[in-house]
Amino acid sequence: MSLFNLKTWVHYYVALLKRLGVVRFSLILAVAIISADSALQILIGMYFNEPLSTADALRSVLIGLLITPWAVYFLTVVVGDLEEARAHLDNTVATLKDMRQKDRIKTHELEKEIIERKTSQQKLVESAILLKSFLNTSPDLVFHRDLKSRFIICNKAMETLTGKTEKQLIGLTPFDLFPEDYAQQVVARDQTVKKHKKEQIHEYWLHFPNGQKAYFEVRTLPLFNSESVCTGIIGFGRDITERKKHQESIDKNIRDKTEFISTISHELRTPLNGIVGLSRMLLDEQLTSEQMKYLKTIHISAISLGNIFNDIINLDKLDRNRLNLITNKINMLDFIGDLKSLAFIQTEQKGLTLKFEQQEHFPDTVEADDTRLRQVLWNLISNAVKFTQTGTITMRCSCRPLNQNQVELCFEVEDQGVGIPKDQLDKIFAMYYQVEGNTFASGTGIGLAVSSKITKAMGGVISVKSKLGEGSTFKLTLAVNCPEEEHQEQHLQNNLPKLSILLVEDIELNILVTTSLLEKLGHKIDSAVNGAQALNMVAHHNYQLILMDIQLPDMDGYQITQKLREIHGNKLPPIVALTANVFADSKNFIDQGMDGALGKPLSVNPFNAIIQKLFVPSDKHQKTDFLLKTPMVEQTNSLFDQEMLLELMAFLPTSVILENVSLFEKLLPEYLDILDSNMVAKDQKGIVNEAHKIKGAAGSVGLKRIQGIAQQIQSPDLPAWWDNIDDWVALINSEFRSDITALKKWIVANGK
Repeated sequence: MSLFNLKTWVHYYVALLKRLGVVRFSLILAVAIISADSALQILIGMYFNEPLSTADALRSVLIGLLITPWAVYFLTVVVGDLEEARAHLDNTVATLKDMRQKDRIKTHELEKEIIERKTSQQKLVESAILLKSFLNTSPDLVFHRDLKSRFIICNKAMETLTGKTEKQLIGLTPFDLFPEDYAQQVVARDQTVKKHKKEQIHEYWLHFPNGQKAYFEVRTLPLFNSESVCTGIIGFGRDITERKKHQESIDKNIRDKTEFISTISHELRTPLNGIVGLSRMLLDEQLTSEQMKYLKTIHISAISLGNIFNDIINLDKLDRNRLNLITNKINMLDFIGDLKSLAFIQTEQKGLTLKFEQQEHFPDTVEADDTRLRQVLWNLISNAVKFTQTGTITMRCSCRPLNQNQVELCFEVEDQGVGIPKDQLDKIFAMYYQVEGNTFASGTGIGLAVSSKITKAMGGVISVKSKLGEGSTFKLTLAVNCPEEEHQEQHLQNNLPKLSILLVEDIELNILVTTSLLEKLGHKIDSAVNGAQALNMVAHHNYQLILMDIQLPDMDGYQITQKLREIHGNKLPPIVALTANVFADSKNFIDQGMDGALGKPLSVNPFNAIIQKLFVPSDKHQKTDFLLKTPMVEQTNSLFDQEMLLELMAFLPTSVILENVSLFEKLLPEYLDILDSNMVAKDQKGIVNEAHKIKGAAGSVGLKRIQGIAQQIQSPDLPAWWDNIDDWVALINSEFRSDITALKKWIVANGK
């Protein structure tokens, strides 16, 4: 401790005061002051050689006593202030230490939070990168649009579809990317999603920049914020082209099945029509009762077989929703008479009693599909006979007016057969269903199902009531129109012209039946069994009508018709197709250059109707129905256009021509891919445009066969264009490489 450091002495005295207390410290201080003063007096006296007097000593004591209280007071105040300052300082220091400790804790927590935030941000960035990578690797379209349908985010698949980057897409609307009609649909769906807050799903063909199409299933959903407010639209689009192709493949298989059934129908109906036609003609002859019985059996068996076949055909049509109803004027007197005759023949064969009840007055004619109606009633009668071993079959026919021009026909067929259990009544019209435990059940189990569907298609209803062991009652109701009264058919038939007709048919049985029928109507008939014979006979005779079978041994009816029109032009008489194809549409025959079509076996009323249209002038008949259509473009058997190529080779080097062929070979697969996508999309315009490209490119290098096939593909007006286009494209796919190889060899062999 330094003796000259005032601060040190102050601290010493303060410490001493605190330790000794005020009284003791005051006494000691007084003694110290008196002693110090006395010592000072002695030293001064010694220095000046003066003796120390009593007064001096008393003065020292007095000074010490006077100074000591003030010194003590001063020191006490100072000590108090210092103590207070020290306490305050200690409190401040303690507070600062506490604050420092808290700051250290907060700093540690802050550092920890900063580290966690950095970690979270890093994870968020990594998650965003992972999510973006995931979305970009997804083959599905992913996009986000705001409430104004402006794009905000999209993935790589969306970029590929639109041909634009994500940055370019941001801010664009559907109107900037898609055709206007589809863009309007997209915006409307976005508004629906926003309004109803529900998912919207649609399917659409979308176009890639290269012209290729893909079929997408697009889902759009609302995007919500933390407050459950819709802030935008999020969408996903999946390419379902392969699924669409699969469906197209299924449809093609159905078409193939249809073609097969059409072929079978022709093969089966040909002998069947002969049996029905000849037996019908023989029934008008004078026969013994036994012969008549056998002949009726033959006739009804053939008709039954025909009705079973009709069920199969109609089943296929119903599966494809292609059952075409043809409304005819039905003479109800003849219709009910025929119905009664057919029912009588069936019940008579089995020894059953037929009870036929006709109630109310029927109109003379009604409008309905007589063939389908007759088929349904035939099925009901056949079932009643099949399931009744003994007893009576009752058939009731009634009619109820609905309004001035419409009535409701009602037919009931009641049997006394085995009946149907109550728990199976709702299953009786199911496909292939047969009543369980019924020993009399036989057949295919499709008759009632087909009948129910046909009736429903005509706008009618079939119902059933039954009691097990007592019998069943099937009821058919059908609303039909009543046409205005017309001239009697017999009067019409008597006023039809008698014609010289050429029948082109290769099956002798059909020739016999058709010739007999037409000769009874007063017409003169010649027949030709093939195309060559038909061409020769038309050249040497002036026929007024030609009845043309389609399937002939040397050429088909279309080819014969085309040749006849090329040879005779406008001098040729009308040509009417004869077909056993139950799927045939008369428009197809007209498109092939014919003037109409009739089904086999030939019936009087349809034949007279077409004679009236063709030969009886009337404002009601539109000749446009029989206008000749442009014949199908002939497909050449030549692979390439040699004449054009030789002219081209006279001006261009062989190497240049070969380069052009190689370029075509490189581009054609891409053209075919785009054509395939248009075919799956059923985009006729796209098919025509792409086929036009192929045709032009093929023609430029001289590939004549490919050019001709492409010409057919780009001609949707050709008959059965949709049915044949798959085969045409498959033909190009399978043959273009060999055609190109042959063309290259020919160019090299004939080049300079």
